[in-house]
Amino acid sequence: MLELTGLVKRYGAVVALDGAGLVARPGRILGFLGPNGAGKTTAMRAVFGLVALDAGTIRWQGRQLDPAMRIRFGYMPEQRGLYPKMRVANQIAWLARLRGLSRAAAHRAARATLENLGLGDRAGDRVEALSHGNQQRAQLAASLVHDPVLLVLDEPFSGLDPMGVDTMAEVVRNRAAGGATVLFSSHQLDLVEDLCDDVAIIDRGRVVLAGSLEEVRTRAPHRRLEIAFGDRSVRWAPPGGTLVRERDGSRIYLVPAGSDPIALLAAASAAGKVSGFGFAPPRLSEVFREAVAP
Repeated sequence: MLELTGLVKRYGAVVALDGAGLVARPGRILGFLGPNGAGKTTAMRAVFGLVALDAGTIRWQGRQLDPAMRIRFGYMPEQRGLYPKMRVANQIAWLARLRGLSRAAAHRAARATLENLGLGDRAGDRVEALSHGNQQRAQLAASLVHDPVLLVLDEPFSGLDPMGVDTMAEVVRNRAAGGATVLFSSHQLDLVEDLCDDVAIIDRGRVVLAGSLEEVRTRAPHRRLEIAFGDRSVRWAPPGGTLVRERDGSRIYLVPAGSDPIALLAAASAAGKVSGFGFAPPRLSEVFREAVAP
């Protein structure tokens, strides 16, 4: 289990982390969310000793982090760092050796990891010859090759096409299913909602909301009401509701969490024939916007 407690980091007058904390558990995927500049990357870099904190603690399995622990972690930074002129397999194997694998074991692990990520046929190519998406896969391979117990990924799906996203998401799921702790940041909230077990939302250096995905959606002060009428000219709106989106005759509102869906359906039916009705906790994107609102 990874525990970040009371992290503080200042860059002059800029406060990057202001008492931030979170817990990432084995066998689970934690989505670390926040606006640009909220402190996500600073917190993740601190896990690897790349940022000197002003205050706070980082523990793994209840113990203060040390280099021997960090060598068992995997990190995919937002700013990719592979050597462009180096052959893909050789580079991944070299990075595996830095993590303590023997030469033979490193080359076996590199080949297996690249195959798993769909790069087996590009293992002999230079990194610079790969497309952006395949360079992303190679960077993920570098973080996975030594079978890390903790995997920290900073915007791993940025710029990938849907097939690339599916491949990488499946690899991440499998790692968590095998017992690894996974922490990743992303602005693709629909993907986070599909992939993560837990969520932590950071804003202005503070974690403002954290828990399982189900918990953060259920605890939200609003519910998501989706309604459609057979006659699109009907303009009924729920009391206290805020219109979120209207598309193809269906309207989505956020209504107070204590609203009675049966009463809402009855009121809507009195206004016209209802052809579609849904009532559920808000989507993660809606929870996010509310959590980081000015």
